[in-house]
Amino acid sequence: MDPEFGAGMAPRKREPWRTTLLLAYQSLGVVYGDLSISPLYVYKSTFAEDITHSETNEEIYGALSFVFWTLTLIPLIKYVTLVLRADDNGEGGTFALYSLICRHANVSLLPNRQVADEELSTYKLECSPEVAGRSRVKEWLEKHKRLHTALLIMVMIGTCMVIGDGVLTPAISVFSAVSGLELSLSKDQHEYAVIPITCAILVFLFALQHYGTHRVGFLFAPIVLCWLLCMSAIGLYNIIRWNPHIYQALNPSYMITFLKKTRKSGWMSLGGILLCMTGSEAMFADLGHFSYSAIQLAFTSLVYPSLILGYMGQAAYLSKHHKFDASNQIGFYIAVPESVRWPVLVLAILASVVGSQAIISGTFSIINQSQSLSCFPRVKVVHTSAKIHGQIYIPEVNWMLMILCIAVTVGFRNTKHMGNASGLAVITVMFVTTCLMSVVMMLCWHRSPLLALAFFLFFGSIEALYFSASLIKFLEGAWVPILLSLILLAVMFVWHHTTIKKYEYDMHNKVTLEWLLALGDKLGVVRVPGIGLVYTDLTSGVPANFSRFVTNLPAFHRVLVFVCVKSVPVPHVLPAERYLVGRVGHRSYRCIVRYGYRDVHQDVDSFETELVESLAAFIKLDALFRCSDAAGEVDYERENALTVIGSNPLRRHLGIMGGGYDDSHDGVSPSSDAAEDSANGIEMAPAPKTKRVRFAVEESRRSPAAGGEVDERVLEELHELCEARESGTAFILGHSHVQTKPGSSLLKKLAVGVVYNFLRRNCRGPDVVLRVPPASLLEVGMVYVL
Repeated sequence: MDPEFGAGMAPRKREPWRTTLLLAYQSLGVVYGDLSISPLYVYKSTFAEDITHSETNEEIYGALSFVFWTLTLIPLIKYVTLVLRADDNGEGGTFALYSLICRHANVSLLPNRQVADEELSTYKLECSPEVAGRSRVKEWLEKHKRLHTALLIMVMIGTCMVIGDGVLTPAISVFSAVSGLELSLSKDQHEYAVIPITCAILVFLFALQHYGTHRVGFLFAPIVLCWLLCMSAIGLYNIIRWNPHIYQALNPSYMITFLKKTRKSGWMSLGGILLCMTGSEAMFADLGHFSYSAIQLAFTSLVYPSLILGYMGQAAYLSKHHKFDASNQIGFYIAVPESVRWPVLVLAILASVVGSQAIISGTFSIINQSQSLSCFPRVKVVHTSAKIHGQIYIPEVNWMLMILCIAVTVGFRNTKHMGNASGLAVITVMFVTTCLMSVVMMLCWHRSPLLALAFFLFFGSIEALYFSASLIKFLEGAWVPILLSLILLAVMFVWHHTTIKKYEYDMHNKVTLEWLLALGDKLGVVRVPGIGLVYTDLTSGVPANFSRFVTNLPAFHRVLVFVCVKSVPVPHVLPAERYLVGRVGHRSYRCIVRYGYRDVHQDVDSFETELVESLAAFIKLDALFRCSDAAGEVDYERENALTVIGSNPLRRHLGIMGGGYDDSHDGVSPSSDAAEDSANGIEMAPAPKTKRVRFAVEESRRSPAAGGEVDERVLEELHELCEARESGTAFILGHSHVQTKPGSSLLKKLAVGVVYNFLRRNCRGPDVVLRVPPASLLEVGMVYVL
């Protein structure tokens, strides 16, 4: 379905109820896998060592009250009611909030912003810029550059903790599910069986990632649905049989009694209780795959009641059973009737695998988004499904996650330490969302700063309480996400900072094409057949690496295109608006290719074909502008203007027809006209013989004032473009080496000279990310002195 563009607090368009029901069912396997398996380990982590389960039941009643109100305030009220409305053109997550903020205020650190980006249809603002411009908060944020950096670091911290959660959640989920064997095996058998089985399941899970979840995704929703119904049934059974009055524990007064009795130990045990909302962030992060109403319906009608019944059932059973080793056996399985324990064990393991799959996929997605903001080293992104958008696989990250998951499982060997580590990662991501959401309320929704402050203080204080309880367990497992986050944060910040400095260096050392061509006589520059695609981060001017290339090897291609592939702070850029094309000289063009942070980069064949089509469309559109001057004079400003080239209607309007394309290609559908020979047509056969593109110039567009000269120039230019395409395409990329200036500080030498260069040498090159064929690649060395 087509998600509705960000509507803030505005009423949302209603969908057909059948569509909503179907999406709500499908969301069970993708969104709620992690949240639904939390009852496996919440009570076990809570009663691990800090507090004991006494005969008065005050501890279990207080824990149940905390769980109920935590689930009600955070997932239900904060996320379902408020945060889900802060979507970015239907997309959710940390980067969606950051993207909204960057569009409504000039706080982005990416330097290649253009006014043309604001004309994108997905570059939607909640109100007119005139109204937004009067915001004092906006002026204050834009004025202080340090706040821009602080905002980005906050987003980076949230991203690092999501990646850390991708390490910890599979470990604790699968380990807790397999731990159900402790009730059926002896202590010695249990110790030697649980760890190997858990590790084997984790290896199997990560080994299947390269196949993509779409192959087995149809099983995810039924498994989670069966698990929720099973958990609800067991919970209801325990309530009726053991303690029908357990609902009285939902009274908030039991939380106060709990803290009064347990004091510091009870506060420390909150680190286990907060695990009940693990996976709540997925409701927002996966919003782009479903709809607001579907996620809301699934949570309120099934997930939330099932979780409450599950926790109440466990508490009802524990309120009548006190004679067992609490440190080992308080948990989910002790409350499961023995007759159904094995089927429940199998179902729990399957549900834990589904929940782990969801967080692994989410980790891949957020790393891909980090790359779009130049906040993560380049890695290879494989799209596992041609039909389902957003299903990706990152080989390097996958195997690193697997190694770290197994290390956590083997190293900790118990739910307590894993829970402490996972809890800190979860609550940090939630606190980052609360901070960003407060800014969104002021900048994007234009609510009162007092209302935003109330939101921050209410939910932030709850999360701060849980965060402090997790942080106090630093030596008992919480150090793992902190260490991972510090390493990842250092890597991301160094990469982002150095990338921006390289861009500034390019800006300072760029030259004009006129200056370069003026050296032609002295250097004897010749233009060789073919198309040269010069990749650069600059949106204007000629990069220094190309000028060095020409001065040392005085030749470049007959058709020269400076290609800038840039990211825009929107989730998606429509194909009709992807290309900005302009003329920079004789048979020399500039093409800016714009992608959103969730867009899929094209393969090189379709990209090359679409690029040539866009150039042809620009040549004809540029001729129409020139024809509009009856005297035949050319406006000098047109030489540096950029024109949006993209949609099929525009190409048909310009007389460009294509045929023989893939269904997934965004070009023109096959037309009968494309098969006809015409005196005005230029037919071009690219390297793949299955693709043929026709450029046609219509007689009716001839200008009487120009006497047909314009069409002749257009035909000549299109002929040259055709011949150059048939001669082959070369991809010219810069191969950078970075070094620090003499006299730089030790920290800068370490960050730029050591860390960045190590990452650059050991991560994927730009040719892999841009999918450049090695046979057509030409790299130009460039030394950056920063």
